[in-house]
Amino acid sequence: MGSGSAVELDVAGRSVRLSNPDKVYYPERGFTKMDVAQYYLAVADGVLRGLRDRPTTLQRFPDGVEGEFFYQKRAPKGLPEWLPTARISFPSGRSADEICPAEPAAVLWAANLGCLTFHPWPVRRSDTDHLDELRIDLDPQPGTDFRDAVRAAHELQALLEEFGLRGWPKTSGGRGLHVYVPLEPRWTFTDGRHAVIALGRVLEQRLPGRVTTAWWKEERGERIFVDYNQMARDRTIASAYSLRARPRATASAPLHWEELDDAAPEDFDLRTLPARFAEVGDLQAEMDGQAFRLDGLLELYERQLRDEGLGELPYPPDHPKAAGEPRRVQPSRARKS
Repeated sequence: MGSGSAVELDVAGRSVRLSNPDKVYYPERGFTKMDVAQYYLAVADGVLRGLRDRPTTLQRFPDGVEGEFFYQKRAPKGLPEWLPTARISFPSGRSADEICPAEPAAVLWAANLGCLTFHPWPVRRSDTDHLDELRIDLDPQPGTDFRDAVRAAHELQALLEEFGLRGWPKTSGGRGLHVYVPLEPRWTFTDGRHAVIALGRVLEQRLPGRVTTAWWKEERGERIFVDYNQMARDRTIASAYSLRARPRATASAPLHWEELDDAAPEDFDLRTLPARFAEVGDLQAEMDGQAFRLDGLLELYERQLRDEGLGELPYPPDHPKAAGEPRRVQPSRARKS
């Protein structure tokens, strides 16, 4: 693969060095590191809105999407003095300083490191223990697709409205959908996780055989999984406008609700999304100034426990055991034992 000499990019008045601009990152379509940089320049306002002042994990692909990748949680060495960080705590009790982009140059600086996908926490650097976004991940399981996720998303939209909440949808960049709800920054990770569990359980009832909250893959079937553990501490979702490591260089695209039925994930990629952004702007900018409460969903969660006998659901394996949590044993193994 060619590399070429380094170039300096002017990013909102700050110079950012881009090394090896001709290095191919997406072989199927021939997109280079410079193409990635130009993409992030074109959607800079949108991607930064989703990252601004948030601890952000970088998913890095130094040799492109067909090479090895890794998640950079701790701030890399050689961090520019103008790029702030925040101290975050992991479920293990350990902590780390993670970058918190505050200007467009931070996005391009990360892209130079081979970062294609940004994974921001649902908190701000001023308070890393309290959520200001609820994120609902509708994840198609084998045998289902984007159309099934859209069906679940419409039911979710109606359910949110019943609780006085408003959600903003976006494609995941793959087959799934994400729905964000801006929050008053007073809710814990446990609150957010329980709110999504409550929503998921109602969706299971309203769309029987189509939606599931089953944590174990062997129990999910051909249904849309409401991945409630994406609201657990140290679990993140690809930000709006993040490129994904897929051959066609698709990206996570915010949509209007009325666009969902006619949309397809492959419609939004490194080439097409900048033109859409120039035409319609950042649809998630509408979230600014909005802040909802979770009281109703948390009361629903408690009613589900009290009246329906539903309990806590499994956490990811790296989390401490929670009160009332079932055994973290795959059901088929539990039956054998």
